Parts: sequence; structure tokens; C-alpha cells
Amino acid sequence: MKSILGIGNALTDILAVLPDDSFLERFHLPKGSMQWVDRETCDKIFDSLKEYGLQYVAGGSAANTITCTAIFGMQSSFIGKIGNDEVGLLFKSDQEQYGVKTMLLQGRDISGRAMVLITGSNAERTFADYMGAALELGPDDLKQEYFEGYDYFHIEGYLVQNQALIRKAVEMAHAAGCIISIDMASYNVVESNNAFLHDIVDKYVDIVFANETEAKAFTGMEPRQAIEDIAGRCRIAVVKTGKTGSMIQSGDEFYQIAPWPAEAIDATGAGDTYAAGFLYAHSLGMPLRTCGEIGSIIAAKVVEVIGSKIDIPRWRAAKQEIRELISANGGEINA
Repeated sequence: MKSILGIGNALTDILAVLPDDSFLERFHLPKGSMQWVDRETCDKIFDSLKEYGLQYVAGGSAANTITCTAIFGMQSSFIGKIGNDEVGLLFKSDQEQYGVKTMLLQGRDISGRAMVLITGSNAERTFADYMGAALELGPDDLKQEYFEGYDYFHIEGYLVQNQALIRKAVEMAHAAGCIISIDMASYNVVESNNAFLHDIVDKYVDIVFANETEAKAFTGMEPRQAIEDIAGRCRIAVVKTGKTGSMIQSGDEFYQIAPWPAEAIDATGAGDTYAAGFLYAHSLGMPLRTCGEIGSIIAAKVVEVIGSKIDIPRWRAAKQEIRELISANGGEINA
């Protein structure tokens, strides 16, 4: 089984189910929005939420992907930065219980946290995020030895605003012989770092994951034209198109992947898990169409639950479906 190293923001999702919208109004949080908050506001919201009974789940885009690859059985490691506090320890123990080897450095600030406020019968989510120690991860924290021996290196796009960190990371991963993948993460991040992203994709990245809006921000084109442009810059381009599935292109090879059936209630983590399924299948040498289908299978499971963690029954179902798909392609699965 091949190995993968990820780097990203070490954030803990703190989920609270609220009886009504009064808490949101109290802290001036527009329903359904994602708000960056300062340390003082973060502390006030966190302290006020405790009476509702909180659920703590290690989150962050790359961390979600790496957790899933670990569950698939890949040797999986994660680089991030946490604070010296309970939330940081929870993040570390959450990753370790899934088999992730943590390379978590300690920062000065408190650990990053995404407070997820769930309200209404449709479980609408409102986010109040404080990045904390996660933002302190810098190029001087990286060592070449961290990258040696890994087959894949996965980056979350949210990190590219720290361009010096990402440039050093991809240089080290390239020197270590890793297959490098990046999830674009957010269209506004792409827009504000477009020239930099083009540079590292052209020079270092092998696999690009983007959704429709991110692909358009990167290329200025609609999805079908955008994937051709991206595929001209790297080995494999993947554009996720939500309810209509995804597209994959490598050179002149193109596939339209249908979405896997699901009763969707929450899209949190869908892109992260798709990337995990795709990279896992790719590590087994599966055809690109199969890689996309396995990505779709696992993404369909996470949208059926609240939050970014798939429950055990759905993991069992996903693994059975993946076994059947891989077997049909002449391969074997050990997960």
C-alpha cells in the first residue's frame, strides 16, 4: 500500500445544535454564513456554546482527506500546527484514532476551531471560525525529512495565502519524488492567488482538484473548457460539478463521472472525501474513470451525515461498493 502526506490547517469542528436562531442573533452571525471572528469573540462564542452539549471533530480540508486515506489503509500523515490546549489535543487524538501519523507542531495561539452552529429542521449550518495556531505554520517549520518516503503529497488550497509555506512544501515534496495534488478549496482564495497558483501548478503539481467556481476562477472558463486548460498544466485535472458528478481529464483522455446515489443532507467534506477516494484508487493503479467513481462513492456517504465524518455503517457500505467496483476492474482491495 502506498503512502500519503498532507499539509493543511489543523482545525477542530465544534458542532452545536441550537433550538432556534437567537444565539446567532446574539453574536450577529447571519444564518448560513461563514464568519471569521477574532480571539475575543471566539472565546465568548465557545464559552456560551458549552451549555448545548458540543461535538468535537477534527476538521480542515487536507486533514479530512488524510483521515479518509488512513481509513482506506494507506500510510497517512499530516503536517499542521495546534495550540497547547484541550482542543489541540482533541484534534491530535481524533487523527490518531483513525490511524493518521501526526506531525503536529505547537504554536503560541490557541488551536484553530470552526464553530458549526446547526439550526432549523433543515440543519442549516452557520460558521464562526478562528484560525489561531493553524495560521502560525510557516516555511521555517518544514524539514526535508518530513517528505521523504511518501508516494503522495496533498495540499489544501486554503494554505496558498501563505505562499512562502506552499512554495517550500512543493519544492521539498518534488525533491522527495512525491506525486503532488492540490485541492483548490475556495474560489475567492483562487482569485486572490491566481498567478501564484498558476506558477506552482505549472511547475510542481500533478493532480488538481477543483469545483466549478474554483475552476472558473483559475481559468476564466466554464467547466468543460476549464478542465482542458488545467489538464494542459498538470497530469490529471478533476473538476467536481456537484449534483451532476465530476469530470476528469489527463491529456486527451476525458471522462464524465456520474454522481453516486445519496440522500444528501449536508455537503460538508464532500470534496475532501472525493479527493481521498480518488487518490486511494490512483495509488492502486486503477483507471481514471474508476478513480472518479470511487471518489463519488465515498463523497456520497459523507453528504448523508452532519459534519465531515462518515459513520461506521456507511463506511462498511462504501467499502463493499468499492470492492465490487475494483474487482470488476481486475484489482483487489484490502481496506
